[in-house]
Amino acid sequence: MRTVAIFSEADRESLHVRHADEGFCVGPGPVPRSYLNIPNIISTALVTGCDAIHPGYGFLAENARFGEICADHGLTFIGPKPAVIAAMGDKATAKRVMKEAGVATTPGTDILDSVEEAKRAAETVGYPVLLKATAGGGGKGMRVVERPEDMERAYTSATAEAEASFKDGRVYMEKLILHPRHIEVQVLGDEFGNVVSLGERDCSVQKPSHQKLIEESPAPHLPEKVRESLLEMAVRACRHVGYTNAGTLEFLVSGENVYFMEMNTRIQVEHPVTEMVYSVDLVKEQIRIAAGEALGYTQRDLQLRGHAIECRINAEDARNNFSPQAGTLTRVVFPGGPGVRVDTHVYSGTMVPPYYDSMIAKIVAFGASREAAIARMERALRETVIEGVNTTIDMCLEILATPQFREGRYDIGFLPEMLTAGAAT
Repeated sequence: MRTVAIFSEADRESLHVRHADEGFCVGPGPVPRSYLNIPNIISTALVTGCDAIHPGYGFLAENARFGEICADHGLTFIGPKPAVIAAMGDKATAKRVMKEAGVATTPGTDILDSVEEAKRAAETVGYPVLLKATAGGGGKGMRVVERPEDMERAYTSATAEAEASFKDGRVYMEKLILHPRHIEVQVLGDEFGNVVSLGERDCSVQKPSHQKLIEESPAPHLPEKVRESLLEMAVRACRHVGYTNAGTLEFLVSGENVYFMEMNTRIQVEHPVTEMVYSVDLVKEQIRIAAGEALGYTQRDLQLRGHAIECRINAEDARNNFSPQAGTLTRVVFPGGPGVRVDTHVYSGTMVPPYYDSMIAKIVAFGASREAAIARMERALRETVIEGVNTTIDMCLEILATPQFREGRYDIGFLPEMLTAGAAT
């Protein structure tokens, strides 16, 4: 397959441009929204003779209208059908659909129209509650509200952030589940009604902003009964909505209680850990499914092997509230060896612009056991050299060294509590 990469002036030297057969600029100058310029993207695809577009895991990956525009121009959108994207992309709608499929959901509300409605709903749901952007992701438009007197400020800031981030300021409410784990299930579905799950990932190591930092598969110390329930619900939900291509269902797990949160109708940042333990190239499967091919295997054919951990290497100052960093990477050395994978777009001399997400690499370590994967990840991180900006490498090493992580007994409050304790000392 020949490939065409798109880029903006801000990152024309990125590795994805160098590796592709062709590269085209879709945004003059360092324009942050170049990758959302649908007319330029479609025009590039048509001019270069492409027959399909893979939207990556950016905003267009979950933009139903973009999928429709691709179809209007005879281009295959590598992802689910636009109608499914629309239903699952609106998180309030997704919860209603999941309830119809018999999937347990977090107690909460539909879209809230005003702060007064939010106050009344919170009295019914019960404090503490969580306000969430219906078009959201990455912690944007999300606010914890513990007391009635905090609702107005939280509602105002959540809707404003949601509008700024997604051009959709609508929010809904969920009961805040205390000390849960964030567990997600990877699924694949083809056009012939075949659906399989590729196990679960534990994504509970999250920054205070709710953005993930370390993920692993399989989830440690997850009761087998809970695991089976998660995988069964994920497959049932996909069959209910007629889901095709790759997707991820996200759940909160508290003890043996499981609550559906949302579905991401795209490939996810942390998909490499699943690829490592199942030996399945998920992006290749996405392309095959979009081309009309059947999966060619059943659930019984998929066998979990070993353990994998991913660390997100972000250009951030972890000691300063993970503030993003921009600048030139004066020296970059990545690790290698058996069981180590690096996904990145940077190299020595790369300019990290201030316009995009601060993640500059993903380091994945695989081992026959969780202990082996942790040891290999520690070695890989210590071998990594990135100079010119602050990164999250040292923070990841600190996390891996904690008793909670090494024992696999942590939840979404783990990292914020660790940071708070560190600040206090």
